[in-house]
Amino acid sequence: MVHQLMNEVTLQVNLNGKVIFQSKGKWIYPIFELQDFLNNNSVELSLLEVHDKVVGKAAAMLFLYLGIGCIYGDIMSELADTALCNHGIKHSYGKLVERIDCKTEELLFEIDDVKTAYEILCKRANRC
Repeated sequence: MVHQLMNEVTLQVNLNGKVIFQSKGKWIYPIFELQDFLNNNSVELSLLEVHDKVVGKAAAMLFLYLGIGCIYGDIMSELADTALCNHGIKHSYGKLVERIDCKTEELLFEIDDVKTAYEILCKRANRC
């Protein structure tokens, strides 16, 4: 799944080749918007293909928490790649970088538990 994101879209979700969700939000907010969408729409999560502009460890942990089946990042950090590999999630990227220059990437550096990561991120995003 290698597509170009249109205009200012930062996150796009496809199901069976059709766009079912997209966001122009920044940071990890689009993933929380996706969570809201999924809570209100019945879809088979393992069949979803997500295309995100930047996938750091925070995004990877949120995608794992949501149960997304396939992830493509234009840019992906090594920490995100490792987390997705460790959970057997199909993923690919345009460019792999050592780190995403973001405080959230540092906060999750040693956290491998998906639920713990979700709780930290949910609080940081003022969602819980």
